[in-house]
Amino acid sequence: MKNLVVGLDSSTTATKAIAWRRDGTIAGHGRSPIPLLSPGHNRYEQDPEDWWRSACGALQGLFQKVAPSDVAAIAIANQRETFVPLGQDGHPVRPAIVWLDQRCEEEVAWLAGRVGSERIHQITGKPPDMGPVAYRIAWMLRHEKGLFERTVMFADVHAYLARRLTGTFQTSWASADPLGMFDLEEEAWSPEILSALDLSRERLPQAACPGTVIGTVGESAAATTGLHPGTLVVAGGGDGQAAGLAVNSLSRERAYLNLGTAVVSGVYSNEYRIGRAWRTMGSCTGRGFYLETSLRAGTFLTDWFAHHVCQAAEGDRSIFEQLEAEAAAVPIGSGGLLTLPYWGAVMTPYWDPRARGCFVGLSGSHRRGQLYRSLLEGIALEQALVTGMIEDATGMRAKEFVAIGGGAASDLWCQIMADATATTVRRSRTVEASSLGAAICAAAGAGWYSNAVEAAEAMSDNTLRDTQPSSEACARYAELFGIYRELYPTLRETFSKLSQFRPEKSRETRG
Repeated sequence: MKNLVVGLDSSTTATKAIAWRRDGTIAGHGRSPIPLLSPGHNRYEQDPEDWWRSACGALQGLFQKVAPSDVAAIAIANQRETFVPLGQDGHPVRPAIVWLDQRCEEEVAWLAGRVGSERIHQITGKPPDMGPVAYRIAWMLRHEKGLFERTVMFADVHAYLARRLTGTFQTSWASADPLGMFDLEEEAWSPEILSALDLSRERLPQAACPGTVIGTVGESAAATTGLHPGTLVVAGGGDGQAAGLAVNSLSRERAYLNLGTAVVSGVYSNEYRIGRAWRTMGSCTGRGFYLETSLRAGTFLTDWFAHHVCQAAEGDRSIFEQLEAEAAAVPIGSGGLLTLPYWGAVMTPYWDPRARGCFVGLSGSHRRGQLYRSLLEGIALEQALVTGMIEDATGMRAKEFVAIGGGAASDLWCQIMADATATTVRRSRTVEASSLGAAICAAAGAGWYSNAVEAAEAMSDNTLRDTQPSSEACARYAELFGIYRELYPTLRETFSKLSQFRPEKSRETRG
C-alpha cells in the first residue's frame, strides 16, 4: 500500500524532498543546494538545470530513507516570481531571472502605461511592482529582443520541474498567479496583459487547479530521481500559499507568517479583494484568496548583518546565538534606534522600488546587539503597519499568526513580533511548511482525502507553541510605532533623489 506523499519544495537556495504520512508526520527527507548568481548590482540569476539537479539530489537523498514504491504522489512548492525563457530545443536562451532581481524598475511604469495600473491590479490582484515576472518579461522584450523572440516557453519553476518529471509544461493556478499575468477571478492567463507583452498563450505553461493530477513520472525522470515510473504528479503551488495551507490558515482567524528570506504574511478571504496594503494571491485549495503582505528583507537582512557587518564566516551559525543574546539584553527601542527594513525596496504597502533601508538615530554609543535588535524591531513594526492597514480596509483581523521559516526558531524574534503587533504568535513543530503544503495537495490528488481543505485539517500540526504578547511591551511598541510610521513618508523624497545619484546604467543588452 502506498502510504506516503512527497512535497518537493524548490526554494531560492535549496530543494527539500520530504515524504509525509497521512497524519502529517515526516517519514524521511533529502536536501540539495541551489546556487544563486549575482551578475550585477541588484541582479540575481540561476541556471534552471540547477533546479533539476537539486531536485534529483534531494529525491535521491530521500530514497535512502524511504522506499519509492511507498510514494503515491508528488507535488511541487516553488520559489515564486522566478522564471526561465526556453528555446525550441527546451534549453534556456538566457539564465533564469530570480524574484530578488530588480532590473525591471522602468518596465513597471512601461507595462502599467500599456494596460493601466488599476486594470493590472484588478486582474492580477497585485499593484504594479518589480516583483511579478510580467515586468521582467517586459524587460526582455525591451532589452533582449532577440532572446525574447527565440523564447517558445516562459516557464516558472513549477512548470520547469513538472516538464522534467512528466514531459509537459504544467503549472498550478497558485504558481501562475504570482507571475503577474494571471486573471485570478477567471483562473486563466489574461489576454489583456499577454497582448501588452506581445505574448501568445502558447508561450506559457498550462495552468491547473492545485490538488489535481497533471501527469505521471516518466521513465527518464524515474531513472534520475529514484521515483517509480507512473507515480502521480499533482499541481502544488507557490511556496507562500503552500505554507498557508500547511498551517491550515483557511479562515480569517489565523494568518501565516513566514519569517524566511522575505517576511510574508497572509490572511485568508473567501472573497476576491484588492487593496494597496496587500497583494492578492490564490489559495492552494483552488478556492479563496490570501491577502498577502511581503517585506523583501527577512532572514536576508539578518544574514546580511551577520556576514557583512559582523564579518562572520559563511556557515557560522554561532554568530546568531551571540547576536540574539546581546539583543535580548537590550530594552525595547534599541537605545533610541529605529530601522526602516527596506533593504530590497518596498512592496506592500507603498510599492516604491526606490525606497531603501536605513538606521535612524544611530550614535557612537550603539553596539551590535542594539543594531541587531533594531533590525528585528523594524521588521516587526513593518508587519504591524501592514496588518493594521488590512484591518482598516477590510475589517479583517487575524487573532493569531502561525510563524514558519527559519526566523520562527528565534524566541526573541517571535516575542518582538507578538509584542509589536499585539497578536499571539504560534509556532508549529513542522518547520518545512512549504513542503507540507505541497504534500497536502499531493494527498488530495492521490485521493486520500476528498479535497485539500480536508487534507489540511488531517495533516496540519495542531500542537502549536504560543508566544503571547505582553501588555506592557505592547504599550511601549505602540508608542514606538507612532514614530516608525512617519519614517517612510518623511524619507520618500530623499530616496527618490538618491536613486538618481548613481552610476549610469549599463546599456549592454543581449540577443
